[in-house]
Formats: sequence, C-alpha cells, structure tokens
Amino acid sequence: TRTVDARGLSCPQPVLMTLDEIKAGRSDEIVVVVDSDTAKENVSRAAASRGWKVADVRETDGVFTVTIRKD
Repeated sequence: TRTVDARGLSCPQPVLMTLDEIKAGRSDEIVVVVDSDTAKENVSRAAASRGWKVADVRETDGVFTVTIRKD
C-alpha cells in the first residue's frame, strides 16, 4: 500500500499527486490523505476515471483518508 499525503494542498495538487502514484504502478492500493471535502471528491472522481475503485473513506477531525484500489 502506498500513501499520498496531500494535507494542506489545494486542488488540483492532491489529484495530480494521486494520478502520479497511479501511473507509477507501484501498488494496487493507494491511501490518499486530504483535509478538504472538495479534495476528497476530486481524488475519488479522478481515481474512478482511471478504473480504480474507492474502497473506503474515513474522516477524523476534518482529515479524510481515501483508500483506492485497482479494479
């Protein structure tokens, strides 16, 4: 599992970081950490557009952890 920590970054940075990790092909599961609802939604959409599935979304104190898996 790879982790992309995009806390404190505004879009499109979290999306671009996630897509870079998907393209790198190092893992079939990526955990993306963001701190805005907009970034969470955009990362989820971008992953789905590349054929990845959002497996889990958790929120703790305004921090979202999005787990995506290669479908």
